[in-house]
Amino acid sequence: MYLQRHFEAGEELLQEMLANLGALDLVTASESGFDATVMPMIYRPGELSSSLRGHMARANRQWRGADGGPALAIARGPGAYVSPSYYPSKERDPRVVPTWNYLVLHFHGILHVHDDQDWTRENVEELTRLHEGTVGRTWRVEDAPAGYVAQMLKGVVGVEMVVERVEAKAKMSQNRPLEDASNVARELDAAGKLQAAAVLRAVNSRRGAD
Repeated sequence: MYLQRHFEAGEELLQEMLANLGALDLVTASESGFDATVMPMIYRPGELSSSLRGHMARANRQWRGADGGPALAIARGPGAYVSPSYYPSKERDPRVVPTWNYLVLHFHGILHVHDDQDWTRENVEELTRLHEGTVGRTWRVEDAPAGYVAQMLKGVVGVEMVVERVEAKAKMSQNRPLEDASNVARELDAAGKLQAAAVLRAVNSRRGAD
């Protein structure tokens, strides 16, 4: 990842993103080129190593031949287009261009395949508990007919990335004057980009932005 120092996410934001992962892009390489799959994954921190755990369709060719190979998983947070018109400072210096603000995590590691229904069921149940909680519901895997669940589990394969390093980038107008960053947040609020505006404020609060 190209990561300028002023766009480093910082430990607090990194931990917040790790605790609220949604779907990630899992990318691997094979002799035929690159493969990528969008999937929800569970992050498990560990003293010696951390991991990302998920599952994909058995019919998906990506897992075949990927066991033991390098992988990249990408998680994105709120992002938004930033118009040069958002910058009050342009009245003094018109040398401005459009950009995109964003949060992103890159996980680098080794992928392992778990063609094991017990492992996969545990992963499905853990993901279900996590995401049912985010929508205020209590549906459980056990609520579906046992035969149906067993049939569905046969159609998926577990994957686990042993994470070797994590890169976190928060490009949130830190390279602009404070008045510009503050006004970008107001413009994003007005455009309904509330999450992007909130993250921008949090990131720039360290240097006094509104």
